[in-house]
Amino acid sequence: MEWKTKITDLLGCKYPILQGATERIGVWPYAAAIAEAGAHGTITASISKTPEQLQEDIRNCKKATTGTFGVNLSIGICPRIDEMLEVCIAEQVPVETALYKPDALAKRIKESGLKWIHKSARVKDAVHAQELGVDAIILVGLEGGGFKNPAQYPTMTTILEGVRRLSVPVIAAGGIGDAHAFLGALALGAEGVVMASAFMTTKESPVSQKWKEAMLTLSLDDPEFRNRVMTPRIFDPKAPRQAADDVNWSNAVSFSVAGIRQVLSVKELLENITSEAEAIVKGWRFLK
Repeated sequence: MEWKTKITDLLGCKYPILQGATERIGVWPYAAAIAEAGAHGTITASISKTPEQLQEDIRNCKKATTGTFGVNLSIGICPRIDEMLEVCIAEQVPVETALYKPDALAKRIKESGLKWIHKSARVKDAVHAQELGVDAIILVGLEGGGFKNPAQYPTMTTILEGVRRLSVPVIAAGGIGDAHAFLGALALGAEGVVMASAFMTTKESPVSQKWKEAMLTLSLDDPEFRNRVMTPRIFDPKAPRQAADDVNWSNAVSFSVAGIRQVLSVKELLENITSEAEAIVKGWRFLK
């Protein structure tokens, strides 16, 4: 079965699945492994720290994979963001803006002709980004990990409203990590999905083995897990940033990890999701 959507057409990836940008661990070898397995990888520019290092990281990633990848530019986190954007333009890689309104970068991105995706937690912000000329929108529901907006809605509600109000392709994010969630997002009208937490459990993830194993013990019956994911966490640019090795990554993941039972390779995870999705579709009696 060929997974062909507006997002696979836009980005050229095999599967309509994107790697979620992750602060501190979104390095190029991780992005390359995901791209090589057929999804769309993402280098987090803030990890590179300088435009010179970002350019080296992009070139290393190009050498490591024939798959597709882009660069995340998180506004308020990424240093020297205008220069980082110029590197992306020079290297002709897609960009994903995130966290705040991308107005200051919009004109230059559009002039460059780069493929441009913006990530938003609220539909009204996505509508604004569409007016600026983005090619696609990532909409993140409340079930996702990471920073939250106090006005954020659950994933299903957010995607459904986004599809109603947007004309550009919508990419669903927030608690997606298995075949059912993947198909559910597509059924709502999304043209693809973003997975961050699910990819963090894979063998290629930079997260240490102990935290991967801790992620796989998380249960939806655990009130601490439930409350942590569902409670808005607002980004504070002045807050001290922990080094990657100091982070308990099992406290940073979404509900998607509750459906993962073992540490798999990226390729195994993607093949499991897509093959199971095909089996589900073929088994739907109401389609016969």
